Amino acid sequence: MAFDLAAYLERIALKDYVAIPDVEALQVIQRAHRLAIPFENLDVILGRPIRVDGESVFEKLVTGRRGGFCFEHNRLFHDALVAIGFDVRPVLARVRLGQPGVTARTHVLSLVTVDGQDWIADAGFGGSYSPPMPLVDGEEVEAPDGARFRLARDPVFEWVVSRHGPAGSTDGRGEGDVWQDQFSFSLAPVFDADLEMGAHFAATHPASRFTQLRIVSLPLPTGFAALTGREYKRFTKGETVASEITDPRVYRIRLGMLFGIQLSADEVAALGLF
Repeated sequence: MAFDLAAYLERIALKDYVAIPDVEALQVIQRAHRLAIPFENLDVILGRPIRVDGESVFEKLVTGRRGGFCFEHNRLFHDALVAIGFDVRPVLARVRLGQPGVTARTHVLSLVTVDGQDWIADAGFGGSYSPPMPLVDGEEVEAPDGARFRLARDPVFEWVVSRHGPAGSTDGRGEGDVWQDQFSFSLAPVFDADLEMGAHFAATHPASRFTQLRIVSLPLPTGFAALTGREYKRFTKGETVASEITDPRVYRIRLGMLFGIQLSADEVAALGLF
């Protein structure tokens, strides 16, 4: 199936945006993607299969106007970058945020080459928002919420991305005013079978965060919103508002109004939260 770039750009509120494969477009498109499409695992909890081929991901995230987890987000983002003309390939990562020990490669991001310089770009990390970064040891960038991200060489895992910023602009796993590792990654080649395996583990393994929790998150222009189980948190302009949702009708309204996820009353009931 040919990638419908116009429909994708409309989905991320960039209708009529003329993109060329340069750094500015990479930054603009990743930011717009994350602001428009929520990170969520609700289909996992509802027992629906998670498919990470390009056609299935487009149907769910663009046509169906749903969100997904990293393998879905970054497949869609990858296909959009290819359609624009970027030189891009996936790389696999091990999440360190809130994870003791060595974890499996259950995260994917993109390696993008622009004018001979490699960049990492990630439209699918649910814990916080990091802008694209040049693949340079010691490189730091600042996110719109004020957090800083640092890229460093690692003797074992090749590369590590760390974050220093307000805990409020995370999904709840942030520790605040300290450097905190987010994930490590290597530049080894990645194939479709690797992506399918990673997504399968994330969606089915009993130890996976996505089989245990009901997760929805979305960066805001200057903050972050997260819904983990019944706990709602919104951080914007340095202030955090938090509450527990005790009524399934309120949960459903919150999903629709803030995150753009439309679930029926029966689907919300099937999440087992109330």
